[in-house]
Amino acid sequence: MNILNLNLPELKLLMVIGLFILGAITLLIGILLLITRSAGKEVRALATQTARLAKKGIAEDVAGLVGNASNLLSATNELVRTSAGIGVFLAILGFLLMTVATWLVLQIS
Repeated sequence: MNILNLNLPELKLLMVIGLFILGAITLLIGILLLITRSAGKEVRALATQTARLAKKGIAEDVAGLVGNASNLLSATNELVRTSAGIGVFLAILGFLLMTVATWLVLQIS
């Protein structure tokens, strides 16, 4: 029973094309994530404001304010590293999917 009157090699080729397109989309999403999230304006603004808060806390001898500002800076750095890690993972996964799709096309023909 063939779907849409396709024989087996044509069906395999369609599946490989779908895999390649999925890999390309994943690669693009990973690259976009690396570009937009890692150097986002919001993260830079948050880091700047936190540094100002820490300076004010040091100047006014408020130990709790300095500690909280330090924790906020650490959380901001972790956020940047996490989003960058996700972007790199998606980019590598997309590249691998495209590589596998290319290898499968060479095996089919």
